[in-house]
Amino acid sequence: MKRSWTNIKAFEPKILAMRAAGKTRQEIADELGLNKIQIKNWINRHNKEADREEAGLSPKRRGRKPAVTLQEYKYENKRLKMENDLLRDFLHAVGRK
Repeated sequence: MKRSWTNIKAFEPKILAMRAAGKTRQEIADELGLNKIQIKNWINRHNKEADREEAGLSPKRRGRKPAVTLQEYKYENKRLKMENDLLRDFLHAVGRK
């Protein structure tokens, strides 16, 4: 089954206006030609963002936290290599490969 993608951010002002008018999720979805689930998920995300802003928190960052310096990269690489060697030695000692 092909999955369709909709840029729901483009509908944001309309959704907010319809919610202010007291329309239900199903009515909003029907009028915009979307799924009720899409509207529900967008409303939940929007409410979470609004709660974070209201509490004075910054938006959540996505992805891995970047290392600050090259030295940190080198340290992490060295640590992971050492961990890999330890695990390889352990597996060899217990008779697994």
